Amino acid sequence: MSAPRSLPWPLVALFTAGYLAPYLLPTIVGRLGTGLALSATQAGAIGSALLLSSATAGFLLASRVERIGARPLARLGLALAVVGYGGAALTGVVPAVVVGALVGGLGSGTVTAVAATGIAAMGVPPARTESRAWGSDPHRVTTLGLLGVSALAGALYLTIPHLGAGHGQPLAALALTALAVWPLTGRLPGRTAPARTRTGHGRLPHLRSGLLLAAAMLCWSLAQNSLWGVSGRIGLGQAHLTEVTVGAVFAVALGAGLVGVVGAGTLGPRLGRALPIGGGTALIAACIALSASATDLPSFAGGEIAWNLLYPVVLSYVIGLAASLDPRGRWAVLVGSASSLGTAAGPLTGSALAAWAGFPVMGEVLAVGLLGVAVPLTMVALRASRHLSSVVEIQLDTPVVPAQRTYGTACPNSYASTSAR
Repeated sequence: MSAPRSLPWPLVALFTAGYLAPYLLPTIVGRLGTGLALSATQAGAIGSALLLSSATAGFLLASRVERIGARPLARLGLALAVVGYGGAALTGVVPAVVVGALVGGLGSGTVTAVAATGIAAMGVPPARTESRAWGSDPHRVTTLGLLGVSALAGALYLTIPHLGAGHGQPLAALALTALAVWPLTGRLPGRTAPARTRTGHGRLPHLRSGLLLAAAMLCWSLAQNSLWGVSGRIGLGQAHLTEVTVGAVFAVALGAGLVGVVGAGTLGPRLGRALPIGGGTALIAACIALSASATDLPSFAGGEIAWNLLYPVVLSYVIGLAASLDPRGRWAVLVGSASSLGTAAGPLTGSALAAWAGFPVMGEVLAVGLLGVAVPLTMVALRASRHLSSVVEIQLDTPVVPAQRTYGTACPNSYASTSAR
């Protein structure tokens, strides 16, 4: 009987720290506008630059985490986040704030790349001589990470409005979170041993599925964050709510996200990935249309809460799908970075659409786009499921023992064939 497998809490913490900036996007953009006397477009541009910097780090590091080592790379990312976000929080000079946001974004992207690579590697069964101290299900760890970031973001949305005006509070929260995670990096591995990296090298596996998933996730995140980036303005301007009320709605919505993530973790792979991803995306489209057309508290709260209930559920399955395409985690990082690109363009896209046609029409356009994106996401999920089924079938039906008895040869019972999960 195998020993119980411990949960990789350092990776969960890194996931939380890396994903916190997008979760705080509405308050970051709103506070930049009011605290620095910037227009909505200028504040949105800074938020987009932060997230674009994060995505750039992910693309650059997708295949380099193992070579550099998780521990030094995570510490570098956390240091950049502390210095960048902390510096931006302490200054009121706009160019310095922009530079700090860019540096902090690089840190967030670096931390996210380390977390995504480590989580994806959990789908690889270890060699017989290796311990499985990090052994755990990738979907389970992703669920824990989403629980962490949702809970922390919800607490901050309740707290920040009571800490006074200014742009520094949400940026300081990002810096302090990175600082708090630092002590856990001592439990991360250094450079991956050669025995662990001998499989999976070379070109990316499942190239067409991976590229299609990355492109679809860019559009998926663009639609989500086009609304998320202007949700605060919808609540304040169109629904005529106060900042405290809007913050409370966001906190409750993120609390609903916790419920959704727990449900996703409980279900696990029972429903496959195609149904949660495709069906969940279609439901999210309806929630976005409702939230964008809200003119009072019930409609605004209803749309935001239902949307945030579903968003992390679908995201957890997509992250698991990306991790299953490559056991070294490269597709997980690349798909995550493509998602960050969409997230980065969200505030500007939402602002432009709202300025052109108003919030309700913006929501309708985003909803239609999401319905279209649901098709390729479902296709990739179905294709991956068929591939995994064929792998399992080959392993079960191969007459390993008879072959050894008849020919007297050793059968290379490779673990590589089961690395994609």
